[in-house]
Amino acid sequence: MARLDRNAIRRSEDCYVEELFGGAVPLGAPLLAANFPRAYLDVNREPWELDPRMFAEPVPSFCNIRSARVAGGLGTVPKLVGEGLDIYAGRLPLAEAVARIEAVYKPYHETLKRLLTRTHARFGYAVLIDCHSMPASIRVGDNGVRPDFIIGDRFGISASPALTEMAIGLLVGMGYTVAHNKPYAGGFITEHYGRPARQLHALQVEVNRGLYMDERTLQKSAGFDALADDLTRFSADLMSIPDHHFVDLPLAAE
Repeated sequence: MARLDRNAIRRSEDCYVEELFGGAVPLGAPLLAANFPRAYLDVNREPWELDPRMFAEPVPSFCNIRSARVAGGLGTVPKLVGEGLDIYAGRLPLAEAVARIEAVYKPYHETLKRLLTRTHARFGYAVLIDCHSMPASIRVGDNGVRPDFIIGDRFGISASPALTEMAIGLLVGMGYTVAHNKPYAGGFITEHYGRPARQLHALQVEVNRGLYMDERTLQKSAGFDALADDLTRFSADLMSIPDHHFVDLPLAAE
């Protein structure tokens, strides 16, 4: 259905992120990986964040059609990839969006909610790390620094400040340049599941693709294995933080 070639349509893809963070699984952390492309369906959006201009029929009244993400062409069913490239040549049947949401979006979030509920019941708190990648062209600050990582906590809303500070400190201690909340503070997943007053903490981690891959060919680069090792160490150190960093602390407001 796409008008783009097989490389162009992958410009929004978080290539290899599940491999970079896969070392957390032997440590005991469940890893939920999307086996579908973000250009097809983006689970880091509200379930019905749809652009009515994309569809042949009117969208339901309950859809969020005025969000900034929809305006930018990046709703639940995206209109654009990469640097503003249109995915489709014409309008889609509304039934196509409904089918994707019912068959892919809802099962993904049901699974994620179940994992968080189970973890919270076992430990009294849960920490969700939402793993993404970002283009190497991203720059932050007046000096145009290229960050290796961006840690997002919805400006202090989705996680304990102690957790955010620990995550940033671990990466800085490894020699990486880390930005906080800019330009990525976290999407729907961080915002929706991060409830620190209920001991549910969510951080978004954006990894610079220039550290581990060639964005033109989509091939892994020489730095891939070293970065994966560092992220395994990052995961282990984060998982070893004493409980008191999460429980019974003055937490960010919901």
